[in-house]
Amino acid sequence: MPPSAEDHISTLSAVSLDPSPETVTSLVRRVKIMTLKLLPVEVPPDSISDPMSRIITPQVINAYIEAAGDFMEALPYCLLRARKEFLWEANHYPADYGENYARATACEVLARRVVHQAPPEQVSGIMSSRFRHREADGDLSGRVSALEMAIDSHCTIFLSSTEAQDVVQDLWCGRTVQVYDEDGDVSFIPYSEVTYGGFWSHLDPGRLGVPRYQNIFRIAVWFLFLFSYSQAVREPLDKLDKDHSDLDKWEIIMYVLALAFSLEGALAKLFVLAPEHSTVYPQIFKILTLVSWRAFGFWHVISFVTDCLLTAAFALRMVGIASTGDQAAAFRLRSFQCLSFAAPLLWMKLIPIFDGYKFVGTMQICVARMLKESGFFFCLLALLGIGFLQGLYALDAADGQTDHPTEILNVLIQALLQSPNYDMFTLSPLGLSLYYLWNVATAVVLLNVLISLFSSAYEDVVEDAAAEYLTYFAGKVISMIRAPDEFIYPPPFNIVEIFFVAPFEFFVSEKTYAKLDPAKNRWVKDWFRDADEAGSDAPHFQDPEVEGPDAARGLKICKKPFSELVGAFPDTTHSSEAVIISEVKELKAEIMELKKMIAALSAKVAER
Repeated sequence: MPPSAEDHISTLSAVSLDPSPETVTSLVRRVKIMTLKLLPVEVPPDSISDPMSRIITPQVINAYIEAAGDFMEALPYCLLRARKEFLWEANHYPADYGENYARATACEVLARRVVHQAPPEQVSGIMSSRFRHREADGDLSGRVSALEMAIDSHCTIFLSSTEAQDVVQDLWCGRTVQVYDEDGDVSFIPYSEVTYGGFWSHLDPGRLGVPRYQNIFRIAVWFLFLFSYSQAVREPLDKLDKDHSDLDKWEIIMYVLALAFSLEGALAKLFVLAPEHSTVYPQIFKILTLVSWRAFGFWHVISFVTDCLLTAAFALRMVGIASTGDQAAAFRLRSFQCLSFAAPLLWMKLIPIFDGYKFVGTMQICVARMLKESGFFFCLLALLGIGFLQGLYALDAADGQTDHPTEILNVLIQALLQSPNYDMFTLSPLGLSLYYLWNVATAVVLLNVLISLFSSAYEDVVEDAAAEYLTYFAGKVISMIRAPDEFIYPPPFNIVEIFFVAPFEFFVSEKTYAKLDPAKNRWVKDWFRDADEAGSDAPHFQDPEVEGPDAARGLKICKKPFSELVGAFPDTTHSSEAVIISEVKELKAEIMELKKMIAALSAKVAER
């Protein structure tokens, strides 16, 4: 009889044994092969994630725990890594998408159940311990924990668990803090274990970098930015006076804060990603070639447009200060016009500032998903718009006199916004007919397609709104402490880091620079890299041998053979109904055989 789940709880160690990358890779391959055996065919994902699932049973969970041998603290990480590889296969092999997606779901559910069985005092260590694996090209991956892997892969099932949210809340409130060792690796320990001395020790970066405090500080700075912006654009015509030719104090504050917010993010960290990879140009090339559209969402576009407007306003303002006479006044006017145009975008960005609150965060997720779905609408609209613009322009040019193309584009946009101008085409019956067709295509067909897309996206998000928000919140918390620096510089102090700390990387020794800004993490490199193509399910991957330092310590993965582990797996090749019918048929056959035996026995008794 297989051991119960409780028998393995005590063996889940919170102290990482720090297995070698080869050992972790072997364990990933082993759990992948086990998942292939568990789900050889496609099954509905709902039947896997169901708490009473007949697939992810206690016996299956025990088998996976036993399959990890002495490295059970790495099992959640390996399961989530296997999930990532199954999703890679699903996206690259459409014919097997259903099977691989189900296997990915099973790995995520198993990771959640394994963590759930661990004692509460060990959960934080299991989820925050960082591991490396050997990639397909032979390189070592960056150190990543199970929690970070789940956030990177958007694992809503795993991150919506109580255990994951407890760890996230500890990081959010500062009960758990990150500490760098001498090698630059990160570990998460309780704040009570961090020793400080004196009053000023409470102002150390490890405490000021707590996500909750960062969030409060960010909100205060953003309101200061909005206030300075409101003062800067108030009565801009007064600035045309010669007494206001230079920047006033509110404009200076506004532009400094705007620069700080613009430099915040991954691009600002390119100069300090790692001392051994300090060249910025390859990093920019990676962003432009490897990440592409996947790295940019709705708020990235809003931020980019806002930054462009503020940059244009600043440039025009500087040109105006350097100019004289009417030209200076014209440039100053254009500068304040750019500032005024940025107002709706700046106030809209209050939404991601307050996304730590559940209502605002859920609303943001819904809006972002709906806008993402609207991409199909805008693709169709762009294609139709180009066609109708060319057709109307050609009809207008047929009589030898043409209007400017912008006038035709203007009437097309007016029609899209429910204010068509039919008078422009009254002299051309064909042009009027084509314009009618444009109105029908946009008002009747495309807008209804957009409504359907919005409705579908909203239902998908709201149906699992709680898990989606918890996943988003976990990503927000980790992003605040997962910078490639030990010390956190929230805006506007990131300007100090970029211009007065990062440049020393090129002039001082590595030891001295580490005291200024020990940027050692390589998570960005791991983020840029695609998931490794799955390894083969060869027999030697089923029972891998531990080598190197782990073997010298007497550690093993294979404490039980693979065949014995998968022996407890349920039969997933048949549906529940088919299994029941098969068992009923077997039972009927046994009853018939029993009846024959009873009849024969009765006949013998009668003869006597």
